[in-house]
Amino acid sequence: MMQMPMRMPRLHDLFDRRLAQSPEHAFLYLPGSAITLRSLGAMVAVLEQELRSEGVQPGDRVMIAAENCPEHVALILACSRVGAWSCGVNARMSRGELDGFAATADPRLFYFTSAVSDAAARHARDARAVPSALAGLERSETRREATAETGPLAESVAAIIFTSGTTGQPKGVLVSHAGLLQFGRVSSESRQLKPEDRSYAYLPMTHIFGLGTVLAASLHAGAGLVMRNRFDPADVFDALASGGVSNLQGPPAMFSRLLAWLDEQGTGMNRPSCPALRYVYAGAAPLDINLKRAVEERFGHPLHHGYGLSEYAGALAVVRMGEQRNDTSAGYLVEGAELRIVDEAGRDLAAGERGEIWMRGVGLMPGYFRDPESTAKVMQPGGWYASGDVGYVDPDGALYVVGRLKEMIIRSGFNVYPGEIESVLGAFPGIRRAAVAGRKQDDGNEEILAFIETDDPSVPDQQALQAWIADRLAPYKRPARVIRVEAFPMTLSGKILKRELLEQAVGM
Repeated sequence: MMQMPMRMPRLHDLFDRRLAQSPEHAFLYLPGSAITLRSLGAMVAVLEQELRSEGVQPGDRVMIAAENCPEHVALILACSRVGAWSCGVNARMSRGELDGFAATADPRLFYFTSAVSDAAARHARDARAVPSALAGLERSETRREATAETGPLAESVAAIIFTSGTTGQPKGVLVSHAGLLQFGRVSSESRQLKPEDRSYAYLPMTHIFGLGTVLAASLHAGAGLVMRNRFDPADVFDALASGGVSNLQGPPAMFSRLLAWLDEQGTGMNRPSCPALRYVYAGAAPLDINLKRAVEERFGHPLHHGYGLSEYAGALAVVRMGEQRNDTSAGYLVEGAELRIVDEAGRDLAAGERGEIWMRGVGLMPGYFRDPESTAKVMQPGGWYASGDVGYVDPDGALYVVGRLKEMIIRSGFNVYPGEIESVLGAFPGIRRAAVAGRKQDDGNEEILAFIETDDPSVPDQQALQAWIADRLAPYKRPARVIRVEAFPMTLSGKILKRELLEQAVGM
């Protein structure tokens, strides 16, 4: 008898395995209730049937305007069972943004998590959506004209993640099942995740951080998720105090807001109650040393850090579990990943030398969806992906990320990396966060502008700050101006929008 070829493992296989092992295990913790694997499995089955009845097939895209909720998780898993690609977008984006994503993704169906999100409900009304077979969701009419992908991509791709667009038009990153499963395992093992663990899950699962570090890793370990559809500092500390949260992860901006909330509560909240907490991690954006030290002081645990991106299914490097570092290194290369630091000609650089970060491995994307031109710009001979990030590896093997090539400032003929200046400013007492950008001048040179957030409007003392800068930076690296702003404009994933800061500086 001829054997059927084995199917490649998919994301839902993690869930199905856990469901078979312990169906009554609580997986999703909501305010006042918990959802077991069995209950979630029933939701997945309803959506799987709906997708099939609407003609969704392998290689089709299913868009989801979502905020975190069990229905979104169920839809991601149902898409995996059918072989469709989930394309999550944050429901709080504008209608124009959603229209642009839909034009790129060419989806067969478009779902909306209307029950938990007023923004999703508004988009559903605009789309004249109809009720889904699963309560809490609405969906568009089926687009019969959508074209399914065929061939190897149809089976291997799990999702499309849209890039944040901090430097240009967002692109659709193809995330493979293999990469997502590998990332889930690496993320789970790097923090020794176990079934009794619970992670605070507000990070949008429309982003690789939420999809991989949060969902895939928890499915791999059988751990629970304290799921929230938006960020609320008071709820975070309540979950830490009495909700059994053992893992707290988010972008640096999240930790800044948590510290600010503690300060607003007074000195009695300097050391919050976190009886189950054992792992704290900041990712998705550069980490400031001042913030790192403050978080470690308040929470009593090392603040781990890592380096990842949508194009590499999450983390390329992470700080080792429990390692107490006095720097903002992104840590060490994870299993299955390869790394090079290269010069402008693509030649390898020695340890300590700064250059562009190139990578390849299990987690690398197959490309940008239906965008061969953009894919060709970043893929290099030998299957290497040129990240556009600048970094170096120290003799011990730890990776340091110092900025973006596109953000590199040319000043008096020298290359200036914003990350180096931001680290110096961020270490000055009273400065919560710093962002540095270059502004073109008529002579072709670039003016260095620094933007800072502070806890106190009277900070910083300009004379003391200039002395601090002069002691730590060469003259060509010193900012022409240091501009205090109330709050940095941010992407939904916690990255600073430097373009908007420069626009604010026009005329200053």
